Amino acid sequence: MNASSPAAEFWDTRYESEAYAYGTAPNKYFQQQLDKLTPGRLLLLAEGEGRNAVYAASRGWEVTAVDFSNEARAKAQRLALAQGVHVDYHVADLTGLSWQQPAAYDAIGLIYAHLPPLARPAVHAAAARSLAPGGHLILEAFSLRQLGLPSGGPQSAALLYEPADLARDFAELTLRENQELGVVLHEGTFHAGPARVVRLLATRA
Repeated sequence: MNASSPAAEFWDTRYESEAYAYGTAPNKYFQQQLDKLTPGRLLLLAEGEGRNAVYAASRGWEVTAVDFSNEARAKAQRLALAQGVHVDYHVADLTGLSWQQPAAYDAIGLIYAHLPPLARPAVHAAAARSLAPGGHLILEAFSLRQLGLPSGGPQSAALLYEPADLARDFAELTLRENQELGVVLHEGTFHAGPARVVRLLATRA
């Protein structure tokens, strides 16, 4: 995937509307976990329109965000401006790993960052390596049981996650939580209603 790929074009099209596709409030799980931490350096991958980044910046975090959609970056910067915060937002393909910085971040968020199975382990490993000692990784994504539910997410089983796969991907970290559960999403137009998600919290020793 690159900046001119069909996937990037799909997301540019989704984000070109003035309305925020997934709302402007942060993901609830991300918010709950981040609020337990002391602010430091935060990396958000596949950040989209900036709802999590802007929330974190408003809480005192130094935020770096990455997504391959130019429209997403423009929306995120508008939201940051409206909230009076700064987000360092880069347009890049996650699979190129240009964003990785060994031991650089106190927290990393992957919120609905669904990756193809051939790319996922490398991206997740790079994220784990980018955590500083004592750092926390927060992930929420749709599980395989999301297929058929009307609350959003990829329509391909290959892009959905299982706790066992994530345990392998993040084996070098200490897993604090890694479970599938049912939730009701209220995240804009495209994440609304009953859903099956995987939530993972991991730390680097």
